[in-house]
Amino acid sequence: MELAEAYANKSVDEIKEALAGATLRVYSCPQPETPNHPIIRNGLLAEFVLGSPAVDGDNALVEPVPAKNVGTPLFSRATTPDGATIADFSTGPGDSDIKLAEVSCSKDAPVKITKLQIRPGVPNGKQPVSPSDKMRERIGTHQISHEQTYAWNDDFAARKTK
Repeated sequence: MELAEAYANKSVDEIKEALAGATLRVYSCPQPETPNHPIIRNGLLAEFVLGSPAVDGDNALVEPVPAKNVGTPLFSRATTPDGATIADFSTGPGDSDIKLAEVSCSKDAPVKITKLQIRPGVPNGKQPVSPSDKMRERIGTHQISHEQTYAWNDDFAARKTK
């Protein structure tokens, strides 16, 4: 669980209070670096509106909802009714903050939260680094393009036909 800056020093009870009536969105896209960063690629799978109170122990007080898309849950973001981010939760099998009844989501199939743990200080799992990310890091670039590797592109402006 990664808390937004505004909730970083809050107690578990204060976080539970903030979650009352919050919107919890489940995503299949990569998780942003912190909850304060926007979600760039929108792999929205499901959207819940938590009850008040939101949790009872590790049980989320929320009804199942139909999935909006097909995918495998990677993380969830909780936001206040006015849209401010509360926290990002690890979502999926294993030692996750949020466990769903199914491992993946299918469009219009019910999505049910079976466990919601409030665990500040327990970091979310990190995605494995892909081979292309390793290569970008090794060569010191953010974009892989043939234009960076061919010497003939160095004088392109001079060769450009008018």
